[in-house]
Amino acid sequence: MSDAPFVDVGPSLRLLGTAHVARSSVEAVRHHIDAYAPDVVAVELCPTRHEALRSDRRLDREGLLKVVKEGKAPLVLLQSLLASEQRRMGLSEGEQPGAELLAAVREAEARDLDVELVDRDIQTTLRRAWRRMRFRERVRLLWALLAEEDEDDEALDLETMLGDGDLLSDLLDELRTISPGAGSVLIDERDAYIAEKVRRLAGRGRVLVVVGAGHLRGIASLLSADDGASATDLSGLEGLPERGRLRKATPWVLPLAVLGLVVWNLSRGSVDEVIALLTVWTAANAVLAALGCVLARGHPLAVLTAALASPITSLNPTLAAGWFAGYVQLRLVEPTAEDLTTFLRLERVGDFWSNRAGRVLLVTALSNLGSMAGAWVAAGSYAGWLTL
Repeated sequence: MSDAPFVDVGPSLRLLGTAHVARSSVEAVRHHIDAYAPDVVAVELCPTRHEALRSDRRLDREGLLKVVKEGKAPLVLLQSLLASEQRRMGLSEGEQPGAELLAAVREAEARDLDVELVDRDIQTTLRRAWRRMRFRERVRLLWALLAEEDEDDEALDLETMLGDGDLLSDLLDELRTISPGAGSVLIDERDAYIAEKVRRLAGRGRVLVVVGAGHLRGIASLLSADDGASATDLSGLEGLPERGRLRKATPWVLPLAVLGLVVWNLSRGSVDEVIALLTVWTAANAVLAALGCVLARGHPLAVLTAALASPITSLNPTLAAGWFAGYVQLRLVEPTAEDLTTFLRLERVGDFWSNRAGRVLLVTALSNLGSMAGAWVAAGSYAGWLTL
């Protein structure tokens, strides 16, 4: 008998909560397919994740370079750190994240059952979450994930992890306290998205829905409250929210203000003021971008690149110092085949620094954060001068 939590929303709909990487969750999936005998098995996977799990896809050098060039390092790093955190929280039983979901798909296919992928695309989810996070929330989240593990590293037993799903729910609620915006995207939006996809399976017989235990309560509540209202429009959740003119213009405010101060002082003949302004801008950007790269344990030339690029890229929101530093790091300390193979399965936070692929992403992300911080430190100094 399986100990995994489940909820029967109606006579033809059962929700099964799993712990994603626990081997017992894989067994729970098989048990409920046998006991419930569903006609349709719906899983918390999107086509992208499903294909990655099925093909046991690994990161390669070209993929890593593309991530750096397209500015997706924070997203990939966030995804990897969240998976690592799952394994660290006692969920390290030898299974990769999503193993029970893939088991559900394979069991269903072996029994000639219909399979439905009901989760939103992972890249859309992460990009929406990152966009909803403020700068300080991004720093807090990365710090929380990169912080040193607790001294007590004993694995939690299955009863503690899954008993009623509350532990994983609490973990998601903790994410919401770090970043309400990201928490809403990763939790509430996905609950609503999955619930609507499940609603649309009505009339196809008995449906078994396999989701992470942390989402069980929210999805069950939404489905239980369904009063036959019109279907939810998923198009608004499947793309990135459109930025208004004000939000599009915001990244340019600081660079234009700096350039405006320089032009204003030049028009007044205050060359010394211009030199002082540019010195503060260059020093703040270079020092903090370099510091971010140092914290990522970047190569000395990558640190130098971050320092040289930051004063320039901070004046152009379409560029980022971390892209250049990450590229240099990738070229000088090229990840081995083993680094690329094991990156998506790192179990401890410290492994991200020892793994060369992980270090490239850390160099990119932390250099960017340092550069952003440097720009605002310089802006704060300017504001102080203007009030004198």
